[in-house]
Amino acid sequence: MYNLLLTGLMIDSVLIIIAVLMQPSKQDDAMSALSGGSPDLFQQQKARGFEAFMQRVTVVLGVIFFVLALALAYLSSH
Repeated sequence: MYNLLLTGLMIDSVLIIIAVLMQPSKQDDAMSALSGGSPDLFQQQKARGFEAFMQRVTVVLGVIFFVLALALAYLSSH
């Protein structure tokens, strides 16, 4: 059981990395990256289409990662 969860955790880790790298960039230019924001900070629109899908996938993979990590910690302590 431990090895199965560990394998699942490693696969989930790779999938999280891929999902984060596939998300579109939100930075317009280098100046907004250095200043920490852009002038239209409060005019952000809700994510749609591919961007919204990738955000949901990343959240789901993060929850799975957290659950698997807790399960592995529980199994290793008993």
